[in-house]
Amino acid sequence: MTGLGLASAALGGIAAPGTAGAADTPIGEKWWPSRWGPDDQAGASNHMTPEKTLAAVQQIRTGKVHSLGRVYERDMPLFGERVFALRTPGMPTGGTFGDNKIIWNDEFLATEIGQVGTQFDGLGHIGVEAGAPGEQTRRRLYNGVTMAEAASPYGLKKLGVENVKPFFTPGLLVDVMGLKGGMLEAGTEVTLADLLAALERQGLSAEAIAPGDVVMVRTGWGLLWKEDNARYNNGAPGIGMEAARYLAERQVSLVGADTWGVEVVPNPDSNQVFPVHQELLVRHGIYLQENLDFESLAADGTWQFAYVFAPLPIKGATGSPGNPLAVT
Repeated sequence: MTGLGLASAALGGIAAPGTAGAADTPIGEKWWPSRWGPDDQAGASNHMTPEKTLAAVQQIRTGKVHSLGRVYERDMPLFGERVFALRTPGMPTGGTFGDNKIIWNDEFLATEIGQVGTQFDGLGHIGVEAGAPGEQTRRRLYNGVTMAEAASPYGLKKLGVENVKPFFTPGLLVDVMGLKGGMLEAGTEVTLADLLAALERQGLSAEAIAPGDVVMVRTGWGLLWKEDNARYNNGAPGIGMEAARYLAERQVSLVGADTWGVEVVPNPDSNQVFPVHQELLVRHGIYLQENLDFESLAADGTWQFAYVFAPLPIKGATGSPGNPLAVT
């Protein structure tokens, strides 16, 4: 069975990792209310302040803008059975009108808008079943929000991506591929020791990571994008729980990677399925950004930058597409 198949088969009945001695939920002790209060829906984007903007500006030296996003197209790797279908309704869609004979073209897009291609995972994307199977009042999301409170056939009633504050903050690329001398293999966990060693190789220390910063992890897996989609989709290297908990302690606002899951897939513990998603999104309100392209940054040897990204404010959405920028 492929890595995706294993994940799909396990999602129904495998408990996520817990905190030692804590049994409030399958992922440990109760994590709500959040540090930003019981009504918060913005999570770690609350770190976005004028001070963080000014700190990000200090990272700009050359004025060069690097696009970290991928092109959205039908041939890109897609997780599971997700789809991306664009149609142009008529060519032209409208016209001809007026003496100037204007015409125009529109598009119709059918897709999981926030969960294909370069994607930003919102706080309503991931949760945990903390009660009896199907018990909506015990299915918990960020800040303890229940599925009973959030669920709607017309989008999330709480934790929709429209609540996320725009990002303009210092960013840091951790080049684990450079540390290891090549692309990491699927199922390879990026440990805390790997992160710290990569930073040291780049002339940086853990102190370079401040609350509200964005941390990106380069594994080299992105080199398979549209070159070998089957391999790209069948597992991935990525951070494990040790690194995730460390980044949460550093109070980062977002973690990104050149993979489709940010975390290691399959997990080294075969009983766990996407536990890093739960640790960061659910427990700490830290956002994830997947399927990024770091090759231009790596080619320049530029590790620190101003990260700029504004999620599309789609009310009730679980995530957002978009083209994040690194300004160096």
